[in-house]
Amino acid sequence: MALTKLTMGPNLFKWQPDDWRDFYFRLADEAPLDCVYLGEVVCDKRSSFVLPYMDKVVERLQNAGKEVVFSTLALVMSKPDRKTVRSVIADHKFSVEINDISALAHLTEHPTGKPHVIGPMINCYNEETMGYFALKGSKRICLPVELPLSAIKTLSEQARKLDVEVEILAFGRMPLAVSARCYHARVYKLSKDSCRFVCGEDPDGLSLQTLDDEDFLTINGIQTMSHSILNLLNDLDILKETGVGSFRLSPHSCDMVEVTRLFRSVLDQEISPIKASKQLATMGLNAPFSNGYLHNEPGVSWTVNNSNYG
Repeated sequence: MALTKLTMGPNLFKWQPDDWRDFYFRLADEAPLDCVYLGEVVCDKRSSFVLPYMDKVVERLQNAGKEVVFSTLALVMSKPDRKTVRSVIADHKFSVEINDISALAHLTEHPTGKPHVIGPMINCYNEETMGYFALKGSKRICLPVELPLSAIKTLSEQARKLDVEVEILAFGRMPLAVSARCYHARVYKLSKDSCRFVCGEDPDGLSLQTLDDEDFLTINGIQTMSHSILNLLNDLDILKETGVGSFRLSPHSCDMVEVTRLFRSVLDQEISPIKASKQLATMGLNAPFSNGYLHNEPGVSWTVNNSNYG
């Protein structure tokens, strides 16, 4: 079996530009990653802050032997949004990740096709949908986070027939939904058009509580995310057996290089999943772990018992 890939998904939060640059420089130099996704997925207004550093980040990652994929917006609502997506796809040097189905239309503008990945924010729940994406030239499909193991098995079998790689989000707050409204701006009593980029005040998102003051969800601009941190360390072996070829980590403000090393060590059977999770729990994530969706349970739940898979 080929070496299982470890990837770093696009940064879904707004970080200070210098912090963003240094984060990717360190990934290039120190993290055992096969592929790194770059680009703005949540809000196009954030893109301009990191553009001055983009070329140097790409160069550093490529020099380190890492594949670079450019991600596109998850919600396309305006002409500027469409222009941004089209410009990303028009760059012939890199593969792209599609996060809104409308972006597929731009791929047809390339006579020889455009290598691309289907991101986890596009619903791919069955074999027919996967077949459609394969016909469009998708080389890798990152499945939605809410699928149970039984569905992942079925889709992995279909992927082998279609010669498509299956990717799974294995760490980070789970992306649940996007909306035309900016929740962050509303919390700070600002409008979406005059948001002052207040989402930058919360580098891992802003916790949302219930009326009983229990942590429930996380807001990130127009995006709704889980409060819990998805952690599939204990599930990597069985997912590899189903045919999952890539495991994606989502950037957070903790030591992501160390997170990457822990996942790589478990994949390479150099450390036990339980020991790795214990180390992960000491890294200041300030949220509980979860893996419920995979076990056919509520997504917020956490189990380390492989016999509970649905």
